[in-house]
Amino acid sequence: MNYTKRLNEYYAVIFTSERTEGDNGYEEMAKEMDQLVSKQPGFLGAESARNENGYGITVSYWESLDDIKRWKENALHKAAQDKGRKEWYKRYTIRICKVEEERVFHI
Repeated sequence: MNYTKRLNEYYAVIFTSERTEGDNGYEEMAKEMDQLVSKQPGFLGAESARNENGYGITVSYWESLDDIKRWKENALHKAAQDKGRKEWYKRYTIRICKVEEERVFHI
């Protein structure tokens, strides 16, 4: 088996959600947040998907819990969170996990 193994621990924030009907500025704000988060200390990257029924998942990766906390408290991110609760999401769940090992398989 051919794979790359990363042993340094890092953290994953798993955000699952169900969207409301309509865009209501969601796509524009999502693009702004993507640009903003990419400049945050400790941000390692993210993966995201949403199906046609409005169910989605975004997993962001971080060097530390402190980095995650700083992002959560970012003023522009907080404004987006507030709008999300009021307009964009029927429900959502946030999980924070420690990644102890990563294996990337080369096929």
